[in-house]
Amino acid sequence: MKNHMQISFKSRSENEAFARIVVASFLATIDPTVEELSEIKTVVSEAVTNAIIHGYEQSDAFDIYLSCELNDRRVKIVIEDLGVGIDNVEEAIQPLYTSKPELERSGMGFTIMENFMDHIAVESAIGHGTKVILEKTFQTSRSIHQ
Repeated sequence: MKNHMQISFKSRSENEAFARIVVASFLATIDPTVEELSEIKTVVSEAVTNAIIHGYEQSDAFDIYLSCELNDRRVKIVIEDLGVGIDNVEEAIQPLYTSKPELERSGMGFTIMENFMDHIAVESAIGHGTKVILEKTFQTSRSIHQ
């Protein structure tokens, strides 16, 4: 079973919850476990929040692009902004690193994404934005009679 969706939405903080719900609804057809769904919602939240806070520097005037591809039980989620970009991706993905310490950010966003997903890739260019690619294979389908 192969399926795909894509949306865009304004870089407003309230749209982070919208993005989580959209991805969770899209994945409902494969009946993920509660834990798997929670992990996916968390990584979507982290990536969208990074786009809002870091990519667009908290401006709500821009769009965030979200796509989700499902191939059997393998999901690929791409969250992209066209914002300021990341100067040093290797540094940015290190645990506890934050470019906005004044906002009391924990610097754990990429670490959380890495822990919950099978694969994460970050592509970025200064002045052109950042693309976060997240991939995960879900467990086998659950039986209703378990």
